[in-house]
Amino acid sequence: MLEQKVALICGISGQDGTYLAKLLLDEGYKVFGGSRDAQNASFRNLEKLGIVDKINFVSITLNDFRSVFQTINKIGPDEIYNLAGQSSVALSFEQPVETLESIIMGTLNILEAIRFSGKDIRFYNAGSSECFGNADHAVDEETPFRPRSPYGVAKATAYWEVANYREAYNLYACTGILFNHESPFRKERFVTKKIVSTAYKISKGIDMKLNLGNINICRDWGWAPEYVKAMWLMLQKDEPDDFVIATGQTSSLEDFIRIAFELVGLNWKDHVVVDELLMRPTDITVGLANPDKARRLLNWEAKVKIEDIIRLMMEYERDNNDR
Repeated sequence: MLEQKVALICGISGQDGTYLAKLLLDEGYKVFGGSRDAQNASFRNLEKLGIVDKINFVSITLNDFRSVFQTINKIGPDEIYNLAGQSSVALSFEQPVETLESIIMGTLNILEAIRFSGKDIRFYNAGSSECFGNADHAVDEETPFRPRSPYGVAKATAYWEVANYREAYNLYACTGILFNHESPFRKERFVTKKIVSTAYKISKGIDMKLNLGNINICRDWGWAPEYVKAMWLMLQKDEPDDFVIATGQTSSLEDFIRIAFELVGLNWKDHVVVDELLMRPTDITVGLANPDKARRLLNWEAKVKIEDIIRLMMEYERDNNDR
């Protein structure tokens, strides 16, 4: 009988951590969920999926090497998924120090702890399409990074940390360079959740406007439950590698807004206000991705496209509010 695999998910309470925990439990793993204060943290998303009682929660502070090292030695994971750190691009302009420290030092401490432990641990690092900045073509794993936000700078640094430890110390360490991926578990500060939630509220008679910044940007939007499957697949390969994870289809934010309002029978132009105060100092105009490597080597391909993503998010709003 095969021994049960053990996984540690740092950042388990977020969107990706929640769906990844469900996937790993379904694959038969013993799952540990890392949080800065596991005793007092909120795990509402895990509760909504009905899996909170199946997770072993541990307190871990990624900015503290001793905390990371002790946790890894204590639970002896086969796989570690680092999904923690400040995750909002917009917020990174307001909190650049917190953003860089949480992502860069958190990643470095995990890598160092794995190296010091001497254990055969596979490590997944959450990268981001924000590393690429503006590109005039569909980017892939060979495209140079030109980040345009503190968040992108932090993620680019973490990427190179992982690559260096993989080469210098022969660690099994991968980075998934994920493009935008959404779900009902997005927090309100993310623009996609804000759009869907506000459109729903307006359709229910609430007198409000949807205030947004630059609506002319274009992004490759995917479905988060599919993207966590790609994370897991990366750590099942014989050799570690980095992958761009995306749908390969780019849509404008204006299209996202239009589809969301059409789903509730409204014309978005009657309800959206462009607010210059919400404009970022620098932004990525268009995000274009080539996920061919993931399709070839991971046998992974995004199935859920933007119209279905928005519909699923809107259905969740209805199911959780029409009571």
